[in-house]
Amino acid sequence: MPVINRIAGFRDDLVAWRHDIHMHPELAFEEHRTAKVVADRLRDFGFDEVVEGIGGTGVVGVLRQGDGPMIGLRADMDALPITETVPDRAHRSRHDGVMHACGHDGHTAMLLGAARYLAETRRFAGTLVFLFQPAEEGRAGARAMIEDGVFDRWPVESVFGVHNLPGLPAGAIAVSPGPVMAAADRFTITVQGKGAHAAAPHLGRDPVVAGAALVQALQQLVSRVCPPHETLVVSVTEFHAGDTFNVIPDTARLGGTVRYFDKALGEETIASIRRVMDGIASAHGVTMSLDYQYGYPPTVNSAAEAEAARRVAAETLGEDKALPQAPVMFAEDFSFFLQEKPGAYGFIGNGEGSPELGCVGLHNPRYDFNDEILTAGASFFARLAETLCPQG
Repeated sequence: MPVINRIAGFRDDLVAWRHDIHMHPELAFEEHRTAKVVADRLRDFGFDEVVEGIGGTGVVGVLRQGDGPMIGLRADMDALPITETVPDRAHRSRHDGVMHACGHDGHTAMLLGAARYLAETRRFAGTLVFLFQPAEEGRAGARAMIEDGVFDRWPVESVFGVHNLPGLPAGAIAVSPGPVMAAADRFTITVQGKGAHAAAPHLGRDPVVAGAALVQALQQLVSRVCPPHETLVVSVTEFHAGDTFNVIPDTARLGGTVRYFDKALGEETIASIRRVMDGIASAHGVTMSLDYQYGYPPTVNSAAEAEAARRVAAETLGEDKALPQAPVMFAEDFSFFLQEKPGAYGFIGNGEGSPELGCVGLHNPRYDFNDEILTAGASFFARLAETLCPQG
């Protein structure tokens, strides 16, 4: 795997940093230890500016070298409320019920590796802003950093990030222009009926039957609302009703997620959900109420920045390691950064290894970041900085 020699030379440090963070995972906006580790390392590297507490527990490090562009490089730091189930893993989580099941420990270590190299070499002209972000997992840490003025204080011209992806060849970088990750909204629907004895259902208005009909109808929305060339996902993931076998309950509650790339399609889907609810409620003699919450917006790469990232990946890691990326329906709060600034978000392959090696799907209790791609990711970030901020 062709990487920067200097970064390859401190590979063991990258692994040690990653393992340390993995052993001490912290949930969204609780990344106090992780933030301190990051800030201390940046100061040790000789950064010109290190600021903690941005957006809660975020850290910003700045390198300045002559005149040139200002670009942002981002890694996320938070873990997930999942119990790690590999007891013989030497660097397994020391915190019960919390683990790095999405690879943010690896993202942080890669960006720290690039930071160390760039602080040593200073082979760039401009300003590099390293964004170590809290709370990506559902708590919108990117938005919190923006609201805390991160781009007012450091007005970057573009911003870049990567996420590891199991199944993609180890160390490959996949990046494409346009939509790459979906919006992720959530909904809760309450069905209000009239309870009755299960032996006399005619005396009630059954919210379970009405809810079941609604679930079936919602699953047909995609084929009737979404144009064939667009992408839409509507998934009902919760259904709660009753607590005993012989009572028809008064209420049922169901919930799920809506995912899309096009905002207009998302709004049309919400209107369709309401229309279907009204029809089924009328047919069953119940009432239904919708609580719809907008989540992360779609992650949309700007064309020039995506091409720049692809070119750097090819030049740094090899043409065979620079791949296109089809849009996926996962969501990512890097989207908030891309609403403010041009930029690109790509994926780095975590490999196709066995579950024993931890190369399983994200958000899995057996997951582990692949240490063999740390130098590739750090090299990509470093070369991206040098390419976009070239010395004369």
